[in-house]
Amino acid sequence: MFGTVLVANRGEIAVRVIRTLRELGIRSVAVHSDADAGALHTRLADVAVALGPAPAAQSYLSIERVLDAAVRTGAQAIHPGYGFLSENVEFARACADAGIVFIGPPVAAIEAMADKIRAKQTVTAAGVPVVPGRTEPGMTDAQVIDAAVAVGFPALLKPSAGGGGKGMRVVRFKDELAEAIAAARREARGSFGDDTLLVERYVGNSRHIEVQVLGDAHGNVIHLGERECSLQRRHQKVIEEAPSPLLDTAMRASMGRAAVEAAKAVGYTGAGTVEFIVDADRPRDFFFLEMNTRLQVEHPVTEAITGLDLVELQLRVAAGERLPIDQSDVSLDGHAIEARLYAEDPARGFLPQAGTVLGLVEADGPGIRVDSSLAVGTVVGTDYDPMLAKIVAWAPTRETARARLVAALGRTAVLGVTTNAGFLQRLLDDPDVVAGRLDTGLIERRGEALALAGPPPAEVYAAAALALLVESEPAGGVVDRWDVPDGWRLGEPAWTVRRLQAAGGEPVTVRVRGRSGAAQVAVGDDAPVPASAVRHGDRLSVTLDGRTSSAVVVHSGGTVWLAAGGRVTALREHERLGAHVEGVGGDGAVTSPMPGTVTVVQASVGDEVAAGTPLLVVEAMKMEHVLTAPIAGTVTELGVTAGQTVALDERVALVTPAAAEQED
Repeated sequence: MFGTVLVANRGEIAVRVIRTLRELGIRSVAVHSDADAGALHTRLADVAVALGPAPAAQSYLSIERVLDAAVRTGAQAIHPGYGFLSENVEFARACADAGIVFIGPPVAAIEAMADKIRAKQTVTAAGVPVVPGRTEPGMTDAQVIDAAVAVGFPALLKPSAGGGGKGMRVVRFKDELAEAIAAARREARGSFGDDTLLVERYVGNSRHIEVQVLGDAHGNVIHLGERECSLQRRHQKVIEEAPSPLLDTAMRASMGRAAVEAAKAVGYTGAGTVEFIVDADRPRDFFFLEMNTRLQVEHPVTEAITGLDLVELQLRVAAGERLPIDQSDVSLDGHAIEARLYAEDPARGFLPQAGTVLGLVEADGPGIRVDSSLAVGTVVGTDYDPMLAKIVAWAPTRETARARLVAALGRTAVLGVTTNAGFLQRLLDDPDVVAGRLDTGLIERRGEALALAGPPPAEVYAAAALALLVESEPAGGVVDRWDVPDGWRLGEPAWTVRRLQAAGGEPVTVRVRGRSGAAQVAVGDDAPVPASAVRHGDRLSVTLDGRTSSAVVVHSGGTVWLAAGGRVTALREHERLGAHVEGVGGDGAVTSPMPGTVTVVQASVGDEVAAGTPLLVVEAMKMEHVLTAPIAGTVTELGVTAGQTVALDERVALVTPAAAEQED
């Protein structure tokens, strides 16, 4: 076994790999960009090496710098995690040239499966069914258009390189093709350095099911059952579970055999995943989608139902050992479901979010596992993927696992950064999800019903006002009553009035009077009720009208963050919002809906535009967002250029309507 292993990744996967290395007594080396200096994975590793600036191309994607870190620290092997260099053929080859073991499959296997065109040809030869389409390498835009028309609409454009839904576009009409091809090529080129596209028939009512395979260098290949990954948004997995509620024993065996044959066709070793698409209306029809030649994000659900440590098995296979089990030893116990916690705002179209973690509560309990990179003080930026953590629940039955996961998400709180935790809870409570009736279009069909949380209850505003009252009171000792901002005066106490506003909501007036130990609170037009609050660190024990509850509260930068009642709410003090909302209505101002980088500017000052005309593209955390003209008129202001970084809600352009121009 290796003495030292370098982990060429960041975030929760780096933390997860380092923990197995520790359990095996292997010295771990973390690498990091300047943006991740002091991140959790660097603190857990035995050694941490700086790679370079925040951009991945100058740090995590720099083969030269990663290998230099391995040589300098005496690492005998490199675990790439997933993403970044995990499926990079040149990196695997460079490791071999440097005499360092790449903890992954052989170069030939990566080459065969990294290119989706070649992968389909390989598995077809092995007798594995594939989705109908056109997979010729090097197709021009005109050939892609012809292929899409031949396949029929809706058609799916897919980058030949990479994965994770990056660059994929569903095209429903012929006149959408040109724009979709340009966007798909641009995103694929930016994410994978390769803009080659293939075209497939879009399987509408589809389920996404993948099979975990393991192979060693002695010719043994087995599978560890399947995972259902049908709950997706923009082709990105959101919830994964094992086993699939769709498959019976015969289907599981059939799909497992196909996955093993696909792996054997390329001489696969290590952990890998063969992905299939299944027609939900004809579940016995399944088609090969792609093979991921690395560890998957959702591998914990397989670990939960098999009792195996996939990272440990990767290490042992990479060290030349035989697999310690064969197919007959694999048994599936119970059910596991995983939810991906992202820094994104479902109410704003799931746009990536950034910020500093001011407070943190991570769930625990029977059957609960959390793979996380979070800590108080962690800075969540826009340079990398927005996934923050994975919450996994195991139980003897699917329904118990689902209920445990919903409860665990309710106990999860990241204060300071907006996350999708509430959305995940609503998704898991959806009647079709509860019943196991899953397909890849479910989230899109539900739309706002899942994305929008609804306004916070009155109790949240009351708790925020009480937290501000506690914060304003002196820590102890005798003070001048006139110095305490609690509305005290001779005679009847006066009300202290605050206006608090949740994202996307209207300002709510909250009145408070008295001291925190014996106060009265009135929210909006409601009658005042007796209230009290006691703070213990970042926790606040609140009693409203005789009912006591607990909240985690952090006040920073004019925003009160509260975790209470199974949800996290950010309430801004309305007086500080005047400049934020001014001029952002229907006056033609265009603001960035997320912090990120301007990648394309499609307009110029003086252009006449119609409402909905694309003006520029902002990219953050591997996601593109096209900003369009809110009204018809003339572009009179364009304050950004390609490559420039922008902040959340920063004004980037202004469209002046024709009537306003004439008045001037």
